[in-house]
Amino acid sequence: MNVQEYMIELGENARAAARLVAKADTRLKNQALLAMADAIDSSRPELHAANAIDLDNGRNNGLDSAMLDRLELTDARIDTMIEGLRQVATLPDPVGAINDLKYLPSGIQVGKMRVPLGVIGIIYESRPNVTVEAASLCLKSGNATILRGGSEAINSNQAVARCIKQGLKVAGLPENAVQVVETTDREAVGQMITMPEYVDVIVPRGGKGLIERVSRDAKVAVIKHLDGICHVYIDDQADAGKAVNVALNAKTHRYGTCNTMETLLVHSDIAPELLSELSERYQAAGVELRGCERTRALLPLINKATEADWETEYLAPILSIKLVDSMDEAIAHINRYGSHHTDSIITENYTKSRAFLREVDSSSVMVNASTRFADGFEYGLGAEIGISTDKIHARGPVGLNGLTSEKYVVLGDGHIRQ
Repeated sequence: MNVQEYMIELGENARAAARLVAKADTRLKNQALLAMADAIDSSRPELHAANAIDLDNGRNNGLDSAMLDRLELTDARIDTMIEGLRQVATLPDPVGAINDLKYLPSGIQVGKMRVPLGVIGIIYESRPNVTVEAASLCLKSGNATILRGGSEAINSNQAVARCIKQGLKVAGLPENAVQVVETTDREAVGQMITMPEYVDVIVPRGGKGLIERVSRDAKVAVIKHLDGICHVYIDDQADAGKAVNVALNAKTHRYGTCNTMETLLVHSDIAPELLSELSERYQAAGVELRGCERTRALLPLINKATEADWETEYLAPILSIKLVDSMDEAIAHINRYGSHHTDSIITENYTKSRAFLREVDSSSVMVNASTRFADGFEYGLGAEIGISTDKIHARGPVGLNGLTSEKYVVLGDGHIRQ
């Protein structure tokens, strides 16, 4: 069959499975998640072998270091996948929960019940661990899902998919509750995002080009973020030790992630004290520094930052540095050049920290913590389906609640409206 027929078949399978998963018992969903974890643990050799093929193909096809880093399945990342599945199994099931139930003057009770979204289509690049994260969260929240990974990870994703299907089978849940697209034809993406009769929500995870295309062409609701231009602002009342540790971790922990710091803002009063040490440690880590004129007056050997640098997500060992004269100037820069993803302030001043939390318009705002914490797993969600910088429905790391909606429920006892 052609790609259109194939995607329609997946859509029909997903729609049928969604009806069954939506009413599945929590115990069965948890059983499936734990069985998936066991299957992944026992399939490490197969996962490594499949991933090695993808890595070799990626190197031969000229994938950059950031993409290869995202693609690699190390034992530590497999451990994280397993732990994520088991953590999701321990989380409360949101489906069917009734909130805000209250009596009204008419005598009826009105509340809101959490319900699944239905069928969730997820399009992502490079990272095969997303296959597990997406499957676990969609299943626990009562949704069916169609997963379309990048061609560079096709072997890894199919190996992971076999573990997922094994877990569903153990629990007696429909295997079509999680379907991983087997074709690398890009037409599959175009079909998925234009099938509102089969897909209720699309979540694109990948480069800016992919997300822009999906946002432009989709006929289905989209949960997304475009860039991860994250900032750390070191205030003049920061603890120097905390500032250095956080600024280093936010940039060097991993380069190819959306929650990695791309611009460091430093208050001009504390800059002479900190920039020399930070510069030495960044350069020891192989990070290229680009600075504004005032930064270069203190660090004359670094490169000049241009206007384009302030609005660039490097996903690489490159960091822009700018000196500011106040927290208000830092906030203005963040709200102007940031991508509303994650931004952090380092300060010992409580009033400033509260103002920063209120005024920075991002999906995650932090005090004295690395931007690398902006992650569903680190937030205790078990995993995440993605980061949303939208302001409607879900914002920030999207976990179980973000994959459900609410409907009003009314409880009466023969009540009639007068």
